[in-house]
Amino acid sequence: MADRTSWSWTRGRVLAAVAMLVAGLLAFPGVVPNTVGNLGSLLETFLPWGGLAVPVLMLPALLRRSATAMVSLVLPTAVWAGLFGERLLPADRGTAHDLTVLQHNVNDENPDPEGTARALAQAGADLIALEELTPDALPAYEAVLTSGHPYHTVVGTVGLWSKHPLADSRPVDIRPVEVGGDWSRGLRSTVRTPSGDVAVYVAHLPSVRIRLPDGFGTGWRDESAAALGAAIAAEDLDRIILLGDFNSTLDDRGLAPVTSRMTPAEEGFDFSWPATFPLARIDHVMTRTATPVTTWALPATGSDHLPIAARIKL
Repeated sequence: MADRTSWSWTRGRVLAAVAMLVAGLLAFPGVVPNTVGNLGSLLETFLPWGGLAVPVLMLPALLRRSATAMVSLVLPTAVWAGLFGERLLPADRGTAHDLTVLQHNVNDENPDPEGTARALAQAGADLIALEELTPDALPAYEAVLTSGHPYHTVVGTVGLWSKHPLADSRPVDIRPVEVGGDWSRGLRSTVRTPSGDVAVYVAHLPSVRIRLPDGFGTGWRDESAAALGAAIAAEDLDRIILLGDFNSTLDDRGLAPVTSRMTPAEEGFDFSWPATFPLARIDHVMTRTATPVTTWALPATGSDHLPIAARIKL
């Protein structure tokens, strides 16, 4: 009979195999196809949480005193640290920059739009991009934000407030083909900054849902991302700042039409949704021919998202 009180190299081979599988999925999530329920995008959306598999596997490895399983956990730990370890470092907000921008989905059911607007106004941002603006709540945001950000434009449910003059503001069509009704969630404006003109885009991509038997429903979101990517590719100005709620993390292949053309702000673990217990960063700041030097989450407002701030060097 095997001695269960001593460590063994023969026990725990299944645990070791699972650890190898976890390491492989962390390192190469693209091997999981989207052909069935968009499982690849679902994995990529919550990829940083894959590291929790290590302590989960460690417990039975310890109980079984499996040396094989314990040693195998080094690989997923190393892969996770290589991918996400740098995010544990605190944001350096003292880095030289030209603009501070703020992105916030304010929630169309926000019970305190005036309080939310006050919190955003006090953040010290040069540009404030908002999504899920409603006709009833819009006057509250205009009343509070306009004193410090006298230039603003609103298209449908998205808006941009700026300390610097705006020009050539117009809608950006990111509506999926099957979406009807009064649906307008994209805008573009030229911001006349002291360092020159910058094209600023604000976008709110369609929501995603997990439903049986369809799985992770990303079709409209992906279609909207493709339209946004095409608009960015056609932009005449070299410098672009993109702000928005993309209902996706940067690891999700569904955002490739956008992320392949832009430089995202390094995000750390300042997740933005849901505000009560943030699980993912789905609110983003990206640039072209400009450098996002730092980004961080702000305290909760009346929204189900956290505001996201970033500093940008032009």
